Amino acid sequence: MPYREHPAPRELEPWLVCTWERVGDGPPVRVLPDGCIDVIYHRGVGSAIVGPNTTAFVVPVASESYMLGARMRPGAAPVLLGVAAQSLRDERVGIELALGSESARLEEEIEGDRDPVRALERWLARHAAGAESPDPLVGAAVRRLSRRADDVNGLARELGVSGRGLRRRMTAAVGYGPKRLGRVLRLRRALAAAQAGDELGRVAFDAGYADQAHFSGDCRELAGVPPSLLISQS
Repeated sequence: MPYREHPAPRELEPWLVCTWERVGDGPPVRVLPDGCIDVIYHRGVGSAIVGPNTTAFVVPVASESYMLGARMRPGAAPVLLGVAAQSLRDERVGIELALGSESARLEEEIEGDRDPVRALERWLARHAAGAESPDPLVGAAVRRLSRRADDVNGLARELGVSGRGLRRRMTAAVGYGPKRLGRVLRLRRALAAAQAGDELGRVAFDAGYADQAHFSGDCRELAGVPPSLLISQS
């Protein structure tokens, strides 16, 4: 089981994309931006809050290492955990700096349970019991940007707010604005289609790029490598 994702329990679906586990060893992992913030437990190393990243970063995978994470939906972490998304942009911080004594409690519960995934989910569920729901405007914007490329002002008009208001609310909730998030989600959409076997020119067109060169350039900027390399490693 080098890497495995687990669907979010029903009670955590408004905030959580999934939980995941990674067991070493293996080659370094390139983590692409996705607009999400993750809580990560790393056995023997400690817990951290990661993201939202604007470009990819590479994580070494040590021999016999064990990592467990919770990937929160874009815009969910501030209301679920009380963290400031914008201050976490492109950062990885020890969870104790963001949540104080909660970090020790999380690690104790994970290490004392035979099922670490369920322990993490119970920890998150306690936070969810007293948390507000994520901003519905941000959720609607994320869903639209997940399906298609869109200009900020056009998206704002669809949602009934000003472009400035949309940027402000998304930056506060996600960590960066709709223009960056749209680029990130468009790249992930294109890469998923390419990894499924679609021809790169059609992938670029369907995802909303001007042409294949635009797709390749965006991939180099956001992922750090050309799409051909990511596809070959999938």
